[in-house]
Amino acid sequence: MFVVWLGTIVTLLVTINPNLFGTVQADVGQQRLLNGIITFILFFTVLFANFAEAVAEGRGKAQADALRSTRSDTIARKMLPDQSIQEVNSTELRRGDQVKVIAGDMIPADGEVIQGIGSVDESAITGESAPVLKQPGTDIASSVTGGTRLLSDELIVRISADPGQGFIDRMISLVEGAERTKTPNEIALTVLLAVLTQVFLIVVATTPSLSGYIADFLDNVLGSAAGNSLRAGTSIAILISLLVALIPTTIGGLLSAIGIAGMDRVAQFNVIATSGRAVEACGDVNTLVLDKTGTITLGNRLADEFIPVNGHDLQEVANAGWIASVFDETPEGRSIVRLAEKLGAKFDLNGQPAEGIEFSARTRMSGTDLDGKEYRKGAVDAIKGFVRSRGGQVPLTLDQAYERVSRLGGTPLAVCQGPDIYGVIYLKDMVKPGLRERFDQLRRMGVKTIMLTGDNRITASVIAKEAGVDDFIAEATPEDKIDVIRSEQAQGKLVAMTGDGTNDAPALAQANVGLAMNSGTQAAKEAANMVDLDSDPTKLIDLVTIGKQLLITRGALTTFSVANDIAKYFAIIPTIFAAAGIGALNIMGLKSAQSAIVSALIYNALIIPVLIPLALRGVQFRPLTADQLLQRNILIYGLGGIIAPFIAIKAIDLILPLS
Repeated sequence: MFVVWLGTIVTLLVTINPNLFGTVQADVGQQRLLNGIITFILFFTVLFANFAEAVAEGRGKAQADALRSTRSDTIARKMLPDQSIQEVNSTELRRGDQVKVIAGDMIPADGEVIQGIGSVDESAITGESAPVLKQPGTDIASSVTGGTRLLSDELIVRISADPGQGFIDRMISLVEGAERTKTPNEIALTVLLAVLTQVFLIVVATTPSLSGYIADFLDNVLGSAAGNSLRAGTSIAILISLLVALIPTTIGGLLSAIGIAGMDRVAQFNVIATSGRAVEACGDVNTLVLDKTGTITLGNRLADEFIPVNGHDLQEVANAGWIASVFDETPEGRSIVRLAEKLGAKFDLNGQPAEGIEFSARTRMSGTDLDGKEYRKGAVDAIKGFVRSRGGQVPLTLDQAYERVSRLGGTPLAVCQGPDIYGVIYLKDMVKPGLRERFDQLRRMGVKTIMLTGDNRITASVIAKEAGVDDFIAEATPEDKIDVIRSEQAQGKLVAMTGDGTNDAPALAQANVGLAMNSGTQAAKEAANMVDLDSDPTKLIDLVTIGKQLLITRGALTTFSVANDIAKYFAIIPTIFAAAGIGALNIMGLKSAQSAIVSALIYNALIIPVLIPLALRGVQFRPLTADQLLQRNILIYGLGGIIAPFIAIKAIDLILPLS
């Protein structure tokens, strides 16, 4: 497009002075008119190419405008060292400050909840209407974002970002960032376009000499009229027009728009990408590394079955499980209560001396003290120790139930009352529906899936088989995650990974595509090159599709552009020589060389805005092999790219008043 821009300037100069580069053979007034028309068309070619990029950038900035609307200065309740409260503007807060947020307040800045529990409305950030429970103790549940609103209770938040460095600010700068970094595929295509431009620049530059020799020959054989006609057809404006018509300006004008539109499509999925390289890398991903919990499975283990042991029946286990879990507010505890109530367990604790025993990392169990009796549930080993400490015996059937649940890929919890073990609760981590089909689709695209989990090998193998992943790593540590990624990369593969915890940050930084959750820790967000505002880890599968769609769109439009050029060669070049009297070469019956070149230039300028919607929308993605995609592109865009110029150039030639 730079060549086209330079050509526009040169044709403008020869419009002002047709004899600037030598005396023209044709009428000066007629030559000035022709040069002016060519200048006008070239100008609009450059304008349409810039328009394509501007439209794509404008659509990307709309997302930043929406993000900016969530950022506002608010009054924050800053806690001083003596625990008193001072009201300050949110812009005055610094990393490490502690603020108190009460129901109805806007959270003033990014931070971590260190005290309290409350529901936060994150719809301004994620678009999800359901409030999110925030509390200290875990990486995900304690992270809050400035601009969200607390709906209930009170929180003490430790600020994790200085003014202007919050998550919203970084997202805005990413969306509105300057030039995106070119990807390897884009660099290769740019080199190809530059080489083609240089080749045709040399061809066109040598055309006057070739035309001069031919014109002299025609003067001797056919007379001076034929030679003069050919000389008139090789003026500087005509040569520039010929160059612009021959070089692949279509894909050159749409190249930036395709890449920016890819980032825009990612933004429409509520994902912020740091650069076009991250988006395009998704399309080249060979290996997809996913955490089990929250990615492949729902994350919250739910009670699926009560297994009686030690001579007890199902109803007794349900009753004991209900009592042991009635004060447990975790998702697992609530699911045990719901399952027990389905089996008829229900007690009225009003008036009875009951006390909830919270879970702790030391005891690895929780429960209820009711009317002098101790009801406990927890890890099987912990319950065994508790029962023995109360003088009880551990039945052999307990280990059998434990083995059964483990082989099913579940988590076994034992439940007891004092020295008596009642049974085992089967907690099942549910595989998200539809994942097997999506993994099958990735497999057809040549993408390998690897599941990482801290679970034991038996549980991991069951979940992997049910989900349909290609491979899994059990009992994985942060070092294991990096080793897996490096091993795949050492084989020349591009690796994508999802994560949300601080322990995922090294692996996210190592992966070619790192997708961090908005609900994750600050370390994970900074290490990744994409952030999902919806905190949906399975979205990486959609991003792979978007990346491949970007590459497919570029390939389809490149095929169309090259096919266009082939058609224009056969439409224009024979017409130029037909002007010298060799009429048989003018197979399209175009009126003249001037009319042919101007018609080709008009078509060249108009085809760019016509293809802008396709560049922005993208070619419809289908999970096909490389050979199938090549055949499809050649059949649809290659054949279409050859036919369209012949029809359009002929139609424009009939309309033009040139002769």
